[in-house]
Amino acid sequence: MNASPLRDRTVVVTGAARGVGAALARECASRGARLALLGHEKPRLDALAADLPAPALALGVDVTDAEALEAAADEVRARLGAPSAVVANAGIAHGGPFAGSDPAEWRRVIDVNLTGSAQTARAFLPDLFRTAGYLLQIASTASFGAAPMMSAYCASKAGVESFAHALRAEVAHHGVAVGIAYLNWIDTDMIRDADRYAVLRELRAHMPAPARRTYPADAVAARLVRAVERRSTAVYVPGWLRLAQVARAALPAAVMRASRRDLSGLEAEGAMNATGLLGAGGEADGAERA
Repeated sequence: MNASPLRDRTVVVTGAARGVGAALARECASRGARLALLGHEKPRLDALAADLPAPALALGVDVTDAEALEAAADEVRARLGAPSAVVANAGIAHGGPFAGSDPAEWRRVIDVNLTGSAQTARAFLPDLFRTAGYLLQIASTASFGAAPMMSAYCASKAGVESFAHALRAEVAHHGVAVGIAYLNWIDTDMIRDADRYAVLRELRAHMPAPARRTYPADAVAARLVRAVERRSTAVYVPGWLRLAQVARAALPAAVMRASRRDLSGLEAEGAMNATGLLGAGGEADGAERA
């Protein structure tokens, strides 16, 4: 751990109050990094910061608020030093048929996941230019394997993948590296909440066994932090997702065939209702805006 390139460097993690974000913060701190924890739920961020074995700064920030992000970047720079790594992790999701979805809720998922990621990059890029740093964009299998009933989430994650590819090409000559993390099902509040809804639970249950398995957030965070240390262009958790990436052109047709088979029965059972924003993170986002 003492040999980690993150030691005595500043790392920013958005969406750090819980789940993968909190696990990432703990893993980075264990390797000697100074942590800037951004997100909703300031009391949780404060508690996490106090529990870390390295200097940490907790900032209550909505990633869709560009001015707040700029102010946060100024404070991080002043108190912890210019970041060497930024992990754009903040994200929310909802489920249900697109035709009956709440337009404001659908748009909010896009705003947080896609626009919020881009605004995070914009706020901290001046620091990454100074440090020849690294930006890790948290994406998903939804970036290339779009699923029914999750249209906003899939659109946002496909968007962040394309954004990261474009940004990487723009900033490489400044010595800044950009990576994409493709994650499958992680044992977080969001996924546990999704399993309460029959349509999302059944769709996952009909996936091949490796594809429906959930993975502990701590183990995922360890893989992601190794990617940060190595400035990886892409990281897949679990590793077999790399094969799915290769086969991505065939995935839409396979998903459509499975959906035709499964969704008609769920619709007849009245199980295709909107979920609202999923998990405690989704609840926190709604509460903050209210």
